[in-house]
Amino acid sequence: MAVSLGELAVRFGCELRGDPETCVEHVATLLGADARSLAFLANPRYKPQLATTLAAAVVLDAASAKHCRVSALICQNPYVTYARIAGVLHPKPQAQPGMHPSAIVAASARIDPTAHVGALCVVGERVVVGPRTVVGVQSLLDDDVMLAEDVYLVARVTLCRSVEIGARTVVQPGVVIGGDGFGFAPERGRWVKVPQVGTVRIGPDVEIGANTTIDRGAVDDTIIEEGVKLDNLIQVAHNVHIGAHSVIAACTGISGSTTIGKRCMIGGGVGFGGHLTIVDDVVITGTTMVSHSIMERGVYSSGIPLEKASTWRRMVGRFKRLERLDARLKKLEGAAGAPHDQEEDDD
Repeated sequence: MAVSLGELAVRFGCELRGDPETCVEHVATLLGADARSLAFLANPRYKPQLATTLAAAVVLDAASAKHCRVSALICQNPYVTYARIAGVLHPKPQAQPGMHPSAIVAASARIDPTAHVGALCVVGERVVVGPRTVVGVQSLLDDDVMLAEDVYLVARVTLCRSVEIGARTVVQPGVVIGGDGFGFAPERGRWVKVPQVGTVRIGPDVEIGANTTIDRGAVDDTIIEEGVKLDNLIQVAHNVHIGAHSVIAACTGISGSTTIGKRCMIGGGVGFGGHLTIVDDVVITGTTMVSHSIMERGVYSSGIPLEKASTWRRMVGRFKRLERLDARLKKLEGAAGAPHDQEEDDD
């Protein structure tokens, strides 16, 4: 769809430098844009591309606008403004209300007349599907699942028994919510399965990436609060509690009964031990191994950055010699009458 720059400026509170009658139809990168494209600049490393872009207009901040040779929509947060404009130029397809003839829906299910149930879906007993909710193709809703209004299950989503999904939540393809958690009790070299009798409760405005799994609680429920954003291929174990508006990047694994606070930012490939508490407003960088609770807000890291293989091997060799070096240091300090720093050992 075509929208004028003047309309976008008024709607999103931007200062416009350029012709308000100019129309844009789609979004593009600075390098890939054409005369009907809207691009944006949020990362300073791409600023040189302003000199050559063919975009009709660029969303950027005031400091960058002086380098822009085309029309500009100037705002304080270009990335957020771009995201909202992109939603206007590329609206989500609207599914038609009703049920596909191939869907299997239990007689006791309550499907709002404005909802859509796609092809080859299975909807179990006592399921509730709210207004304007979309149950995408090949999705499975087990007994007693509850979906609020405007939920969007994209495709092949599995919701096990009694799972609850809040309003406007988006669930990408391949997600499994409410499968049994990893609960087994040891007995004489064997394992006895512990029944997982809780469920999963997900708040409003959550997004869950493709092939992410969220396990049901062992006794109490697994809880994802409002506004949480989960990337692809994340494992959330039983009884995890994720606070409102936290974001977690791909391939992170969260062990059971861990609590993550509000507004946390978790990088990709992070691993959490079980039964930990992470307070609000914590940032954890990618590939970090979290083995103890974090009780103070801040930025935390443990991943070692990439090195050349030869350098890495030398570092590992030195690391393996640390115990011997520490013993030699203690011996030398003892001979010199200097006390060994016990706090360094504890750290």
